[in-house]
Amino acid sequence: MSDAVNENAETAGRSKPGIVDRLRSRYGWFDHVMRAQERYDECQGNFFAAGMSYYTIFALFPLLMVGFSVGGFLLSRRPEVLDDIEARIRHSIPGEFGAELVTLMDTAISSRASVGVIGLATAGWVGLTWMANLREALSEMWETRSEKKGFVSSKLSDLVAMVWAFAAMLVTVALTALADPKLMRNILRWLGVPDFDLLSAVLRFASLGMAVVVSWLLFTWMIARLPRESVGFVSAMRAGAIAAVGYELFKQAGSVYLQSVINGPAGAVFGPVLGLLVFAYITARLILFATAWAATSADNLRAD
Repeated sequence: MSDAVNENAETAGRSKPGIVDRLRSRYGWFDHVMRAQERYDECQGNFFAAGMSYYTIFALFPLLMVGFSVGGFLLSRRPEVLDDIEARIRHSIPGEFGAELVTLMDTAISSRASVGVIGLATAGWVGLTWMANLREALSEMWETRSEKKGFVSSKLSDLVAMVWAFAAMLVTVALTALADPKLMRNILRWLGVPDFDLLSAVLRFASLGMAVVVSWLLFTWMIARLPRESVGFVSAMRAGAIAAVGYELFKQAGSVYLQSVINGPAGAVFGPVLGLLVFAYITARLILFATAWAATSADNLRAD
C-alpha cells in the first residue's frame, strides 16, 4: 500500500509543470518569446550570426583599400596637401621609420588605381557572400524552402539587396551620430543657428526618432523580403519594430563603449575592431531572433 502511495506521489511530481511552463501558460508574450528562442536554437541562429560577423570584419580590409585609393586620387590632385602631410609625418616620427611611412604612402598613392580595383572587387565578393548568408539564415528562421534560382539571377538579386541594406544602415548610423550633443552644436554653429538647450534637445530626439523609423523599415524589409521565399508582412512589421528599438539601444551603448576604450593606446588599436565584431554579432543575432519571433507568431502558426 505504501509503495503504491509513493508511486502515485512520484507520478504527480513528475507531471507537475515547471516554473517556465507555468509562466508560458499564464503569459502569452512569454510563451511567444520562448517559441522564438526555440526556433532560433533549432535553426542554428548562433552559427549564422557568427558567419555574418566574420564576413563583416573581413569586409573591412577591402573597404580600407578602396578608402586608400580614393584618398590617393584626392592627394594626387592636391600636391601641397600631400607635402604638408609628409612634413607632419617626418616631424612626428623622426628617423628611418618616418621615412619608411612616407615611402609607403607614396607607393600607395602611385598604385591607387590597382589598389582601388582590387579592393572594390574583393569588397563586392565579400558583400555578396554576406548577403547570401543572411538570406539563407532568414529563410531558415522562417523554415521556408524554395527552388534555387540561377547563379546570375541570384547574385544580381543579392547585389541589389546588399546595396539597399548598406545604404539604409549608413543612414541610421548617420542619424544616430547627429544625436551627439557636441556634433549637434557644431552643426548649428556652422549653419549660423543660435544654440540653446531646448533646440539641441529637440533636434537630438528628432534624429533618434528618424533613426528608429529608418531602422524599422529596414528590418521589416529584411525579415519579410530577404528570405528566398517572401513571407507575411504584418508580423514582420511588428518584429521589425522590436529589432529597431533594440538596435538603437545597442548603438547608443556601442558609442559609450568606443568613447571609453579609445583613450588608451591599446584601446585605440584594438578597441574599434573588437567593438565592431561585437556590434556585428549582436546585430545579426537581433535580426535573426526578430525573424524567429515573426515566424512563430500566432497568425503564422495558424497558417502553418
